Amino acid sequence: MTFHDGHIQDVLVRDLRKYSDSRGWLIETFRSDEIHSDLLPAMAYVSSTLPGVARGPHEHADQTDVFAFIGPSIFRIYLWDARKNSSTYRHRLRFEAGEGNPKLVVIPPGVVHAYKNIGAVDGLVLNFPNRLYAGKGKKDTVDEIRHENSVNSIYLLD
Repeated sequence: MTFHDGHIQDVLVRDLRKYSDSRGWLIETFRSDEIHSDLLPAMAYVSSTLPGVARGPHEHADQTDVFAFIGPSIFRIYLWDARKNSSTYRHRLRFEAGEGNPKLVVIPPGVVHAYKNIGAVDGLVLNFPNRLYAGKGKKDTVDEIRHENSVNSIYLLD
């Protein structure tokens, strides 16, 4: 399967503003008046990714991820539209975010995604998904289709 570079329908990439003063800094990652009610978080988590390490590619059947890349490192984000009913099916989007370029990224179900820490220090990523991991009480099947361990994966990180 061939992918073409371009925007992806229903993916939102938004700049985050960093407010700095003598005490440090603050970034508003999301506001309920700036995001659709279907995307309000069911949970939140933060992960640390080591330099040179990638997470993904994987996708979700039902979950929308709302990632905040705020630093202190730089990430390369990869998105592939695998939704056959999408007007941007087979589109790929790649960009960088993190330190000096904080971004909020909304990734709908069916969009395969990955990110790689291309900086020199550990990087933090926040996620505010609209579904609970493994459901209520962590008793359901995890909504994650992993491609990172597939030998013949078409979702390649460069």
